[in-house]
Amino acid sequence: MLDISPEIKALSERAEAKVLPVFAEIDRVSQKNTEKVLCAFHKHRVSETLFAGTTGYGYGDKGRDTLDLIYAEIFRAEKALVRIGFVNGTHALTAAFFSALRPGDILLSATGLPYDTLQGVIGISGDYPGSLNYYGIGYRQVDLDAEGNPDYSAIEAASKDEKVRAVIVQRSRGYSERRALAVEEIGRICEIVHRVNPAASVIVDNCYGEFVEEIEPTEVGADLVAGSLIKNPGGGLAPTGGYIAGREELVEAAAMRLTVPGIGGECGCTLGHNRALYQGLFMAPHTVAQALKTAVFCAELMRLMGYESHPAPDARRSDIIQAIKFGDPELLKRFCRGIQRGAPVDSFVTPEPWDMPGYDCQVIMAAGAFIQGASIELSADGPMRPPYMAFLQGSLTYESGKLGVMLAAEHLKSGR
Repeated sequence: MLDISPEIKALSERAEAKVLPVFAEIDRVSQKNTEKVLCAFHKHRVSETLFAGTTGYGYGDKGRDTLDLIYAEIFRAEKALVRIGFVNGTHALTAAFFSALRPGDILLSATGLPYDTLQGVIGISGDYPGSLNYYGIGYRQVDLDAEGNPDYSAIEAASKDEKVRAVIVQRSRGYSERRALAVEEIGRICEIVHRVNPAASVIVDNCYGEFVEEIEPTEVGADLVAGSLIKNPGGGLAPTGGYIAGREELVEAAAMRLTVPGIGGECGCTLGHNRALYQGLFMAPHTVAQALKTAVFCAELMRLMGYESHPAPDARRSDIIQAIKFGDPELLKRFCRGIQRGAPVDSFVTPEPWDMPGYDCQVIMAAGAFIQGASIELSADGPMRPPYMAFLQGSLTYESGKLGVMLAAEHLKSGR
């Protein structure tokens, strides 16, 4: 049996009993999103023949092309591009940026400083060949207000500049204390930008947010959304990849950035992965619900133990991330090591801070996953900098996620 003390077991029972009403709402949303996915599968006549993979150029890959149509249907978008050739969500977002921006244009961030890995893409940090800055594309940002809400008046003022041709909205919190944005808030940003600058495209970093709410940003005015298949929409089964969905001309331009002009989405073999991509998408609403329940349980257990966590257990959520503020590097390490101890893979490994590519400080990461780096599987990580926050996300099942969180609590209590 797992080494969990009676004290932590008792606290866990209290925490779970308190959040059962929240679980009921999570299940309701999951039911709605499952129906949405099932209807898309029916409409596009998914059959076993679509699971066959292609090699080489990937010409005539019916499974790949039908999956594009299904994603477009689910996201209520004109077109979608779903490819294992995207190495991560940052890669998909970069293709989205280049679909809308040209030298001399400006990218405006409406949600403050973007996620760490995007800073290198934009040219905020580092001096990398191929960044937006390298190609003469400018950057500006509007910070969130003091309460962590979008500063709508400042966004309106900044968007009026005719050089602004793309506005990036980060739905999730990333490695920050800000909260995730609700889809309706993203919709308000879209309305403002399109009203004052019709030539500008709103691009949403949708990572960690898919299927958390009943609607997606493309349903409230976003021109493009992009994300990773080893997060929410892959359902824990997709082995790699990313997606872009939105306006047809922008998706097509992004496809030609991923491959080459003149070929775009017509090439790209799937190497036998179609079955996992389809099955992962089918499972995604349920798997996201499992991750959300794990996050809610964690929030309540950490609250009972005296730690500050965001969002609160009963707060409205728009992503799967749970942030816990420790204010102490040793506590951050203990928490991550406890989560690793609860993983089904590499549970015997002890996480240590390391120089992770794309970050400006060391990062500690607990990630005992079947798919390397899959944050829809139970994982926890955090940058080794004040206020020393852990960011927990994922879990293929609530039951295993709950045990992982209990082990993390045990490590915090016992000082392991």
